[in-house]
Amino acid sequence: MKTRSNLERIFEAGHFAVTAEIGSPRNADAEMVREKASLIRDWVDASNVPDGQAAVVMMASWAACLVVAQEGLDPIVQMVCRDRNRIALQMDILGISALGLNNVLCLSGDPVSFGDHPEATPVFDLDSIRLVRMIQGLRDEKKFENGEPMIGRGPGLFVGAVANPFVDSPEHEVTRVGEKAGAGADFIQTQPVYDVVKFDKWMEILRRQGLHRRVKILAGITPLTSVAAARYMKAKVPEMDVPDEIIERLRKIRNKEEVAEEGITIAVETIKQLRATEGVAGVHIMTLEREEIIPRICSAAGLYPRP
Repeated sequence: MKTRSNLERIFEAGHFAVTAEIGSPRNADAEMVREKASLIRDWVDASNVPDGQAAVVMMASWAACLVVAQEGLDPIVQMVCRDRNRIALQMDILGISALGLNNVLCLSGDPVSFGDHPEATPVFDLDSIRLVRMIQGLRDEKKFENGEPMIGRGPGLFVGAVANPFVDSPEHEVTRVGEKAGAGADFIQTQPVYDVVKFDKWMEILRRQGLHRRVKILAGITPLTSVAAARYMKAKVPEMDVPDEIIERLRKIRNKEEVAEEGITIAVETIKQLRATEGVAGVHIMTLEREEIIPRICSAAGLYPRP
């Protein structure tokens, strides 16, 4: 019998879901993960842990998620295709399910050239859509990727994938969301949203195709910490949209600490706008190792306590 994750139950109850990201340490210190989980445990429904984000060596997502679960927080294991072939991915899927970790987020993974071991050999045996489909086969059909039937208990996983509403071709990205939903994705986490108007236009395309009823959309939130960070994201991060009005709003503030506070205020305002957007089922908060501000954001945005 499939064990439902807390995140799945939150969606089924019709609540506006809140997930967040916990940074994975670049060492073997589980206490670092415990401390971060304890900071946000009472404020979010589930928490992601990156899997070798930016192709940098860090504690494995499944291991950090096991610590997160021990702290009473529903973990979302991130799984990238960059470092594993389909054999290793299937072994990890069976393993995380056996450990009672019930959410997984499927990503292709950043290129190794981004990271600290650029000489490493990338795998990319599958892409994220094929990974979603493979998990769906293991979960619903109890078949391995090669078609061989599985004997015994299958992995009861709630499956997520990612999307970027700000790509040059938003229609194509909506098509990919449809492909991920068709492959078996239950929820989608998006890149950070700063331009709510542009995001809503993307959601309008998605709504016209009825995809908001097929898959739960979690809109990404990342508070800006400085004018320099905002400008860098706008100019250097591919397909990231930071409106000039937000940059100017931050630029007018001279004190560094006050700029970071304004970034939190903007994030709260964005959440309130997204909550009123048809088809948005929740938010995914990514604070870039500043987990301590997540309770403040959730409280100020009125996400908790729930009525």
